[in-house]
Amino acid sequence: MDLHIAGRTAIVCAASKGLGRACAEALAAEGVNLVINARTSDILEQTAADIRSRYGVTVTAVAGDITTTEGREAVLAACPAPDILVNNAGGPPPGDFRTWDDGDWHQALQNNMVSPIQLIKAVLDGMIERGFGRIVNITSGAVKAPIPALGLSNGARTGLTGFVAGLSRQVAEHNVTINNLLPGPFETDRLNATLAGAVKASGQSLEQVRQARKDTNPSKRFGDPDEFGAACAFLCSSHSGFIVGQNILLDGGAFPGTL
Repeated sequence: MDLHIAGRTAIVCAASKGLGRACAEALAAEGVNLVINARTSDILEQTAADIRSRYGVTVTAVAGDITTTEGREAVLAACPAPDILVNNAGGPPPGDFRTWDDGDWHQALQNNMVSPIQLIKAVLDGMIERGFGRIVNITSGAVKAPIPALGLSNGARTGLTGFVAGLSRQVAEHNVTINNLLPGPFETDRLNATLAGAVKASGQSLEQVRQARKDTNPSKRFGDPDEFGAACAFLCSSHSGFIVGQNILLDGGAFPGTL
């Protein structure tokens, strides 16, 4: 399928590896020029070089923390008028809510709610004026099925979800869509870190822990980041204009609900 977005420009946040990189690569494969961001410069530059060589698109790497004003300003200076925005940032650490103070909550909200909203604010009116825009927020399956130890993430990402639910319906008439992708367990560094923690806690081998985690999923496997990237690319395509304000769960069927 031709997604009809060749020649357009996308900002993809946290794109040096994992799900962010998978989204950047899927867009590049469709001929989309990229401005990619991550905090670690050398890894980001290598990712940019790899994508350029594989897909022949323009890739600009902007290293910095997208959750800060300075980081967002640097990305927007490199791409003030994107056609596509993929919001992505790592989630806060697990823990017990009894130990979290105001600073912990403020940081979680800044990283996973306020920062993506500020990027949306910066690019939305230009998208409306040009008559095309696609915004995809990478959130978490925890928005649908909260994870007890991830209360900071549950709260912040759900706040973003509620904001998007209202805003997306105000701009859809301009061919600007805003949707959320909710990943479950994908083969990423974050998953591996979680599994390593389970190894320490359980005394089992890594392979035992991995297999046990896979067995709890109806698909009996972890997701491939390329699958996630493909879903993101479709939401950014010319064919997705009637998909508005949706929370699309990619979790192998782990969430057991009907709706």
